[in-house]
Amino acid sequence: MGAQSKPVMKAMKKERSLDKKGLAAAKKATTMTSEQWKKLQVGMKEKWPQPDYMQEPHPEGKGHTCYRDETFEKVTRWMAETKISYRPHAKSPGSKSHVRYEKYSKAKTVGEALKLGSWPCDWCWDFERGYIKVLGPVRDEPIDITATADDKAFTPVDKAVFTWYRKELCRKLGVSIVDIMTGKGSQESTMMRAHRLVALRESKRILKEAAKAKRKITDEEITLVLKEWAFARNITRVNVMQDGIKWVWSDTMGLLRDRTGDIHLTQATHGYPEFVQVITKWLTDRLPAEAKSFKFTSLNLNKDYAAAVHRDGNNFGPSMISAFGGFKGGELNYYPEDDGKQQDLSKLNVDKIQFDLSKNLALFNGNCAHSVEDFQGNRFSVVYFTIGCHAKMK
Repeated sequence: MGAQSKPVMKAMKKERSLDKKGLAAAKKATTMTSEQWKKLQVGMKEKWPQPDYMQEPHPEGKGHTCYRDETFEKVTRWMAETKISYRPHAKSPGSKSHVRYEKYSKAKTVGEALKLGSWPCDWCWDFERGYIKVLGPVRDEPIDITATADDKAFTPVDKAVFTWYRKELCRKLGVSIVDIMTGKGSQESTMMRAHRLVALRESKRILKEAAKAKRKITDEEITLVLKEWAFARNITRVNVMQDGIKWVWSDTMGLLRDRTGDIHLTQATHGYPEFVQVITKWLTDRLPAEAKSFKFTSLNLNKDYAAAVHRDGNNFGPSMISAFGGFKGGELNYYPEDDGKQQDLSKLNVDKIQFDLSKNLALFNGNCAHSVEDFQGNRFSVVYFTIGCHAKMK
């Protein structure tokens, strides 16, 4: 054994010794026998089931210590006042985790659980195993303490969840904390920024590989970057929303006219240029000969909603549209004979044409009525269009 290996072996032996002491302490602190514990477990799995999504294999093929996206989505919405209940005596006696669990499982709120020694990683582990029931209330959106300068507005739970999740997210996505905190747009959460950086990274890779091979951008590559992209909850596109819907996943790239009348490139266009480039190149790579002169100033990116019958209203000239992802249904309904006179679109009485956008591009006039059929699965659509006021841009 080399001289350098001896200190390592000594450190390992010391670590094992510390573990033995900890285990001995845990056994000493245990107040029930294994037989008593086993009797208490009868019927508990039925009363405290795991979340439904835990019945499926891990989508990334990873182990039980790699928590699911669904779990992150839930835990990052918990607050200090969120009421919870723990499954009694869920962890077997004789271990350090049993002693800790017996202590913090007395908590009735997430705030109490934190004070009693449990942490966000414990909450994920316990939630995925059905050890925690959440009674509410919870946040509408995951906590992001970078969204305000008022540090006093946040509780120890808020800070613990955010600090932990930001680190987990960076580790999972392969981005740095410095990167997600630098260059973040005013409308972006920290979580959005992290996912958008992944979409940017993938876009750069795709562009490089396509250029090297002198090939077109593929449908699969567009689907990949759209899946990585973190869409904004758009509350302004009221005309596309079905009854009862208050927002849709939708982003605009390229030129946009804001509420003050100013015409400019959107923040995301400046922040993620290669992401925009890969989507525009997908179209320019495959424009048919008869449409080679098609131009556009803007992109509308949509995720997982079936648009109600609407007119775009402010577009100039024709638009191009296509859809991506694994879905069934979702055809585009287009009313080319719509003259715009019927204000109540539910009473529109003109013939429609239907396009399967998963197979082909469609050229259409966005100022005529159009809608999207219901669908199953994940559906992304990209609309290439020109804003009517583009000539006024300074």
